[in-house]
Amino acid sequence: MNKTTYSIFLFLFLTFFNAANLPAQQVHSVARKWNEATLLAIRNDFARPTVHARNLFHTAMAMYDAWAVYDQHAQTFFLGKKLGNYTCSFLGISVPENLQNARDEAISYAAYRLLFHRFKGSPGASKSIPYIDSLFFALGYDKSFTSTNYTSGSPAALGNYIAEQLIAFGLQDGSNEKGAYANLFYSPINPPLVTKFSGNQMNDPNRWQPLSLDVFIDQSGNVLPINTPAFLSPEWGRVTPFSLSTKDLTVFNRNNNSYPVYHDPGPPPYLSSNGSGTSAAYQWNFNLVSCWSAHLDPRDGVMWDVSPASIGNSSALPRTIEEYKKFYKIVEGGVVQQGHPMNPYTGKPYVPQIVPRGDYTRVLAEFWADGPDSETPPGHWFTLVNYVADHPAFKRRFKGQGGELAPLEWDVKAYFILGGALHDAAITAWGIKGWYDYVRPISAIRYMATKGQSSDKTLSHYSPQGMQLVPGLIETVQPKDTLSWAKGKDLGKVKILAWKGPNYIPNPETTDAGVDWVLAEEWWPYQRPTFVSPPFAGLISGHSTFSRAGAEVLTMLTGDPYFPGGLGEFVAQKNKYLKFEEGPSVDVILQWATYRDASDQSSLSRIWGGIHPPADDIPGRLIGEKIGKAAFAFGETYFSKTTSTRDGMAGLSDEMVKVFPDPVSSSANT
Repeated sequence: MNKTTYSIFLFLFLTFFNAANLPAQQVHSVARKWNEATLLAIRNDFARPTVHARNLFHTAMAMYDAWAVYDQHAQTFFLGKKLGNYTCSFLGISVPENLQNARDEAISYAAYRLLFHRFKGSPGASKSIPYIDSLFFALGYDKSFTSTNYTSGSPAALGNYIAEQLIAFGLQDGSNEKGAYANLFYSPINPPLVTKFSGNQMNDPNRWQPLSLDVFIDQSGNVLPINTPAFLSPEWGRVTPFSLSTKDLTVFNRNNNSYPVYHDPGPPPYLSSNGSGTSAAYQWNFNLVSCWSAHLDPRDGVMWDVSPASIGNSSALPRTIEEYKKFYKIVEGGVVQQGHPMNPYTGKPYVPQIVPRGDYTRVLAEFWADGPDSETPPGHWFTLVNYVADHPAFKRRFKGQGGELAPLEWDVKAYFILGGALHDAAITAWGIKGWYDYVRPISAIRYMATKGQSSDKTLSHYSPQGMQLVPGLIETVQPKDTLSWAKGKDLGKVKILAWKGPNYIPNPETTDAGVDWVLAEEWWPYQRPTFVSPPFAGLISGHSTFSRAGAEVLTMLTGDPYFPGGLGEFVAQKNKYLKFEEGPSVDVILQWATYRDASDQSSLSRIWGGIHPPADDIPGRLIGEKIGKAAFAFGETYFSKTTSTRDGMAGLSDEMVKVFPDPVSSSANT
């Protein structure tokens, strides 16, 4: 036994020893243990939200079927059914003498085999594989037993069979797992932006642009051998979904390649060469991102109450650009929201939490980036559902009704529906990303700044494609500005009050960049220089889609829009939590009254992080809500043997393919 294996074995031994001494309601089910193993494996893999939404769902599906096959009321989802183009045959299995043991055994063999297959080639396999091996051993199972002959009545064989079938299904489900999830036909229209240089030239400012970095390190900390990462999963709309319906599907075609899009939001605002059409909306959207970058300094004297008394309970989501401008506060930051007058569980007002705005916004940006431990956004919502289940005030009642469920039944049902919803969210969001191929803020802001300003024709550096000036936030370089030092070469260029960027952070543990005037053509999002922006298109926001879908599922699953006790929390400790730079300067407690409040906070974090404009955010929230509600309604039908329906997602036929032009109104060169 090597050192890594021994350490993990010791950790698991202590975990099981401590669990044996906890109150009964705190002992985790075997499904929870395998869910935690899945999250650990994700944290030690490449940061791929689409792939891991699929991993989480497939693992949840395996565990649910291993439970449901022994239940007299529920029905399986995969065993004995057709999913997409794949039929999983099943002849039935005898009723075991010990139902609990049989379920635990079948679940464990299914999860173990599937996780081993999916993560054996991950960059952190030296950590995750010994962990799942040790967990399997600690549960008392023998990995040398590989039979899939479930007709013998063996729960272990049944688990092996479920995993075998899911592995085969995954090799043909449209994800290109066989090809390591590589892209089959997508190609970017723009040349890469070399981020360390000023300015930006693009073939089309409306389309996604690759980024060239000195070194690319993904959000799980993996150093990749390339410095210009490719678009992640632009063809993910082709993956077999959970509950998505053909009624919501449009199949677009570009260069004789199909792009399936569910819940098509329509085109985002585009920048035209003469400033017509939706150019002003494009400029406002990306201007807002640069303006919110000015909110990342804890020393600016702005203090906010970030408790649920002030944060949360947002107004109705906007639908038009005029409504967007009223909803988002471009100068002071945040959106129109009422807060909550009191905690419905305690009957008392929420306690104010007054902190520097710059600490709150930075903590928000880092916390929601991938989750507190880089389990990617879909994994983050699994940590939240586990957090809810562990709360001492929580009762495991399905939809908040009836008797309390056993931990195993609660877990398999919760993971099944949540996993299905987040899998559908990934398919939908990345299908839209692949088709619309929309630009990210760093590319758009630097491009517009290179063109100049679009507010005043009498000033120099005027262009209808330039940035809109905002007094105090977006201005032009004047003769006495420190930015004009280089023989006046920068006079008249656009400057923005913004986070100064990673070049001003010699040591992230002891220094922070702060906010000051910077040339807009050199603007950085609040991210590491080894990452800068996710390697895929903007529209729609994956965070907004995942989070709203997750929030809707948790609301319906628990039968309550509020977190247990009316409050969910995460503590970011002073000068210990931030990784991009030193901070926060005080303890910051992220607090949420409702699941939707947490979702909304996740969405706004991506604007302060410099990753998304509102045009990416709102469609993601609206679509995520639809997905969450539909996935829950669809998933719960499997908890009865008589009510399940499935519209038969059987792949894409030629008759379904519609030919549409590229969704770009005009380019920089027209």
